[in-house]
Amino acid sequence: MKARGVLQILLGLLLWPQSGTASSLPLVMDSIIQALAELEQKVLMTETNSSASAWILSANNSSPHNSLHQRLLRKALSHHTIEPDLHSLSPELQALISEVAQHSVKDGQEYGVVLAPDGSTVAVKPLLIGLEAGLQEHSVTNLPSDCLATPCDTGNTLTNIGAIWSGLMGTSTNASSTDVGTALPNDKAKTPTTVDRLLAVILAGDLGLTFLHGSQTQIPPGLGTEGCWNKLSAPRVFTLLDPKASSLTMAFLNGALDGALLGNHLSQVSRPRPPLSHLLREYYGAGVAGDPRFRSNFRRQNGAALTSAAALAKQVWKALVLLQRLEPGQHQNMSQEELVQVAAFATKELTETFLGCPAILPRCRWGAAPYRGNPTPLRLPLGFLYVHHTYVPAPPCTTFQRCAANMRSMQHFHQDVRHWDDIGYSFVVGSDGYVYEGRGWHWVGAHTLGHNSRGFGVAFVGNYTGSLPSDAALNTVRDVLPSCAIRAGHLQPDYKLLGHRQLVHTDCPGNALFNLLRTWPHFTEAENQKLL
Repeated sequence: MKARGVLQILLGLLLWPQSGTASSLPLVMDSIIQALAELEQKVLMTETNSSASAWILSANNSSPHNSLHQRLLRKALSHHTIEPDLHSLSPELQALISEVAQHSVKDGQEYGVVLAPDGSTVAVKPLLIGLEAGLQEHSVTNLPSDCLATPCDTGNTLTNIGAIWSGLMGTSTNASSTDVGTALPNDKAKTPTTVDRLLAVILAGDLGLTFLHGSQTQIPPGLGTEGCWNKLSAPRVFTLLDPKASSLTMAFLNGALDGALLGNHLSQVSRPRPPLSHLLREYYGAGVAGDPRFRSNFRRQNGAALTSAAALAKQVWKALVLLQRLEPGQHQNMSQEELVQVAAFATKELTETFLGCPAILPRCRWGAAPYRGNPTPLRLPLGFLYVHHTYVPAPPCTTFQRCAANMRSMQHFHQDVRHWDDIGYSFVVGSDGYVYEGRGWHWVGAHTLGHNSRGFGVAFVGNYTGSLPSDAALNTVRDVLPSCAIRAGHLQPDYKLLGHRQLVHTDCPGNALFNLLRTWPHFTEAENQKLL
């Protein structure tokens, strides 16, 4: 099958005017994969010259930076006159694809998103644009050489970019010279000459514009807002937990990152490329080419390794510079230094609040029952982190389906057998790459008798008396979750880490795990309540 031709027709169907009502199919990734598979089987017997993204760009004239896509995927745009075969897919799939054609946030609901098998929600549009950008192979595109916003001779403006970046990151200018100096422009590079097509069209443009508008209104955009599906077994409506969220929701970031990772993969694999349906099935399943680390569960870790923060900041800056030329009247009066500041701040927020934090699936995603009674609020920030293992269930959970079932089982036991108001833990860590929200950051739990109001209780799913959790799960509790909690003001920087057994008469969190905890930073040798 010819991947580009399949993607071209699919995206043509995405945006071709449709009549009738919305699809009755559930909004799940498996249906998008099914649509690709049908096209690959029934339609494309030879490679077309059409571009996948052409249909998006030609049909979506209301896109806030349509011109950026047109410029960076311009090779695709010269072949957008071929109408897609509207009978290539079943009517149900046609309606579904049309329904997820565009990504938007309106009145507290998010459109153009689907539920993936790993439990995450993914925006379809940035995912497919990433695939198209990757299929075009050449990742670097030349930009106009003329001056774009301010006169070319901007003096020390661009010379000081390293200082701007290091100031935002809390490092010295000297320390940044090695890490950032090669990624951000020097005093001889007055304007950018190239841009990474893949990062620019999927993420950098949206990220830069969102934070640019936030800087102009003095209201920082909400980054990475989660949401709840109306019905997990047949999702149709996705409602955001923050009704005032920006378009840079968790689902958009998931789709953009998946598009970047898969687009980068496609740009490197030799021809013939794998069918797109096969690639997505692997990525949202056991892993691309059987690699369990190259799957959607670990998109954040893989995304952080795809490009450095400094390099991404440069791409965001370049995208803003290009948009300044392509869209007259848009932030035209902003200097290069101001654009760099926006790019650096936007990248810092993305790096710290998304790529550098664990993916926490909200209660509604694993099917939590309602809290019984009135929860007691915590007085943040807290000074302790208490580590547990669930013991039962004993096996680690390695899939969303199993982890979610484990969460429901534990909540049932805590509520109906122990007669607690809710599942006791603040958070539960699976071996599937995700953290599951229990009582969360704001409510007193029932995890460490006598100390529930003083710290968060975090449990690993499994029995770790004689074995250890996965390296990814351990890293989450040792480093990633605490650092994000500190940044958000939930946990004190000098917090103390203890095992459950140090405060309560129990073997929890298991001998093997507890012995490892004793080597971690922040571990405190406390044997009883008196030390506290």
